[in-house]
Order: sequence, then structure tokens, then C-alpha cells
Amino acid sequence: MTFEYFPDTDTLYIAFRSGPGADAAEVAPDVIFDYDARGNVIGLTVEHASERADLSSFSVSRIPPLAA
Repeated sequence: MTFEYFPDTDTLYIAFRSGPGADAAEVAPDVIFDYDARGNVIGLTVEHASERADLSSFSVSRIPPLAA
């Protein structure tokens, strides 16, 4: 999973998995889900991100163990 912030457009993109997007849907104002060809959510775009979230800090509370 990756988080990318683009200050020039104030856009936050969270990629849940890699791969090409096949479709997208705005699920709330300025919140867009990206889907792969199978309909799985692969990413999340938040426009006007600094108005919707505190971007001054980032923390992870728990990461599941990687499969062996």
C-alpha cells in the first residue's frame, strides 16, 4: 500500500494494490474509488485533501504479518 500526496493539486492517492485501473466512481464529493477489471478497489483518491484530513502527521497503528 502506498500513500502519495500531490501538493500542487492538493490530492491524496492511496494505492491498495498495484495494477491497471479499469473504472472509477465518485463515492462522495471529491472521493473517488479506482477499480480493477474484476471490480476490486485498488485505489482511493481524495481531492482537496488538506481540507478533509490532517496531513501534518501520519501513523500506522497495526500492520498484519506478511504471508510466508
